[in-house]
Amino acid sequence: MTRLFITIVMIFAFISGTALAQTTPAERGPFGLGAIFGVPTGISAKYFLDESNAIDGAIAWDFSGDNDFHIHADYLYHNYSLITVEKGELPVYFGIGGRLKIRDNKDDEFGIRFPVGLAYAFADVPFDIFLEVAPILDVVPDTEFDLEGGIGVRFYF
Repeated sequence: MTRLFITIVMIFAFISGTALAQTTPAERGPFGLGAIFGVPTGISAKYFLDESNAIDGAIAWDFSGDNDFHIHADYLYHNYSLITVEKGELPVYFGIGGRLKIRDNKDDEFGIRFPVGLAYAFADVPFDIFLEVAPILDVVPDTEFDLEGGIGVRFYF
């Protein structure tokens, strides 16, 4: 598993490093694909509906326990005015979504996610890195709180 994710990150780094045209975050494509590392660890995708609104998701595994399969999707709002940087963009984002955790030997879980994060969009390549924390209110099979988070990288096209 770890080799697959390292390979994905290396491919995206190679593609972004060989991009011929200089791009700004506003010129990048709306769809990003990459990897997230943490809880969960897996493939991450994001689609910008407009400059401030996006839908993101991941297909991943939660290696903190029993290697549970994990799927989540979120609606996100990006605020670009809270943190300013000289090059690129650093929006703070927050939103709401859902998570399904499929377990081998236990009841599956469904919860409501409340992600909060930072995403640095590079000025010269269609590439971003992000840091995210997501409190979760599990509602099935029991009501309880959980916390996930990770760092990741995405290439936009």
